[in-house]
Amino acid sequence: MTAMNPLLSTAALPHFAQIRPDHIQPAIAQLLADAKAALATATSDETPADYDTLARVLSVATERLSSAWGAVGHLNAVANTPELREAYNAMLPAVTEFYTELGADEKLFAKYKAINTNAGRLSPARRQALKLWIRDFVLSGAELQGEARERFAAIQERSAELGQKFSEHVMDATDGFAHYASSEELKGLPADVLEATRAAAEAEGKPGHKLTLHAPCYLPVMQYADSRQLRELIYRAYSTRASELGANPALDNGPLMQELLMLRQEEAQLLGYPTFADVSVVAKMADSPQQVLDFLRDLARRARPYAEKDLAELHEFAAKELGLTDPQVWDNAYVSEKLKEARYAFSDQEVRQYFTVPRVLAGLFQIIERLFDVKIVEAEAEVWHESVHFYRLERKGQSVGQFYLDLYARTGKRPGAWMDEVRSRWARPEGVQQLPVAQLVCNFPSPVGDKPALLTHDDVTTLFHEFGHGLHHLLTQVDELGVSGISGVEWDAVELPSQFMENFCWEWEVLQQLTGHVDSGEALPRALFDKMIAAKNFQSGLQTLRQIEFSLFDMRLHAEPGTEKQVQAILDEVRAEVSVIRPPEFNRFQHSFSHIFAGGYSAGYYSYKWAEVLSADAWSAFEDEGVFNPATGKRYLQNILEMGGSREALENFKAFRGREPSIDALLRHQGMG
Repeated sequence: MTAMNPLLSTAALPHFAQIRPDHIQPAIAQLLADAKAALATATSDETPADYDTLARVLSVATERLSSAWGAVGHLNAVANTPELREAYNAMLPAVTEFYTELGADEKLFAKYKAINTNAGRLSPARRQALKLWIRDFVLSGAELQGEARERFAAIQERSAELGQKFSEHVMDATDGFAHYASSEELKGLPADVLEATRAAAEAEGKPGHKLTLHAPCYLPVMQYADSRQLRELIYRAYSTRASELGANPALDNGPLMQELLMLRQEEAQLLGYPTFADVSVVAKMADSPQQVLDFLRDLARRARPYAEKDLAELHEFAAKELGLTDPQVWDNAYVSEKLKEARYAFSDQEVRQYFTVPRVLAGLFQIIERLFDVKIVEAEAEVWHESVHFYRLERKGQSVGQFYLDLYARTGKRPGAWMDEVRSRWARPEGVQQLPVAQLVCNFPSPVGDKPALLTHDDVTTLFHEFGHGLHHLLTQVDELGVSGISGVEWDAVELPSQFMENFCWEWEVLQQLTGHVDSGEALPRALFDKMIAAKNFQSGLQTLRQIEFSLFDMRLHAEPGTEKQVQAILDEVRAEVSVIRPPEFNRFQHSFSHIFAGGYSAGYYSYKWAEVLSADAWSAFEDEGVFNPATGKRYLQNILEMGGSREALENFKAFRGREPSIDALLRHQGMG
């Protein structure tokens, strides 16, 4: 079996189509054994404390393990089955234990410290990688002894288990809900949504329409369904997912959140920090949790008057035009859409007709090719679902990277959108240049019938966002594993390239390339674009406060000891402080807040807002010098994308912009300047 196991292949790309649940245990067990043997060799007295030697002996083995385990984790997120989940969970403790031991190995730590004494001989990228490794050793408990060390390792293993369980609960609660509705109930919904929901019901041999909590169904119901009763039903199901109030209380994430917060606080104290938030900011641009809290509260103060105005307008319109004198939260998206249509004389649904997936991708690829001097070519590779496509990035005929694109929502696929690494750029010790490979994942509505899938403008922005992450990973020129691409980039700067790309979605010249009406093929009319621009900052005050609410909640949870017993109370306090819209008491948003409980953003959700300051300021250089100015594009490519984590993010930004970042551009872009 070993010879045939696709997870043991050393091919440049994973054999996604061949991987089965029964491959996981034998392959990962073998790769763990190989990595442990490599660690023993690397830390032996006979092995010199030398950068190249450690890369050859240890990095090759650990990179092979992380690639195979990454493929398994990816399939668990995008093609989940009970058998795959069971096999993944069976090996999760052993993999977590190994990486915990690796990150805290005293002998290995000593070798890196010894190399550091002669760091002046190393290249700048290697010096930075070494500096980050030494920092991470300390944060991984390498300086702990005895019981403290054992307890730290146990915390890592349990935290990984809890994060995975949290994610499973959200997926299962989302997949587990269905409401079968009559056509009468669905008045107001767009035709393609009606078609997709009817097809979903038919596939199960049921009459009517199948409604789910997946975004391509949930969002249009909230935005367009005329039935208040239906909107409330779907909102209630969505906002109580994975909670004690949900349809399946066995999926309640409450106890998991409580335990995770307790473990994070204990971990911080073992490392000598007062709170987990203090640990979190060590690897970020921000200096302290207090600086983050001050930043968020300052932004909230600036945004609040705009949010209050947004809400007053919403309520006034609801009462006057729709006869809703007491609108509830499940009415907000619906009323907002009607207000937008009335004020700007267009609807999201009208705009969607112009954004077909093939046209959007073609336009996006043209922008990337024009700005960064690359060519994107569709290529062949094994994929995990027939709707997944694979592409190669070339420059002057030479491949510089490759990526998978998985655009559509389906059962067994984690909600949301993300970029993940398959391989990182690396000048391998055996003399081979490894090229970066990325996975770009979204959850858009699938095509229905013979027509292409349609995207909202928000969907298009999401796609550009994830491509920004992808370009950061794929266009790096750094050859050191720890700092190539997004590796080693401060977490609160990692969103800069993604949010930067979103700006293209608001440029007339760009939208000419991105659009073609689904029936006529005509590009977006200028009059409709002008309306979109006029509506660009529609409710930006409310949207800003919403993101600040999430960020402040996350930071307070992790910056104040004892919050595990008062998760709901902290959220209520944050809402009282910064929000102008109060959700109903049954709302359990936190129970599906996977970013901070299962996604690496704990005490870091503020990164989205922090990086928005950087991205808006970076974009203002293109506004000043020309959106497709080749010199500006080259400067951005060389100082931000190509540098990866080989230099501190602030230095990268200053090299591009010629100065420190300023918040002015962000406020101006959002109509609050």
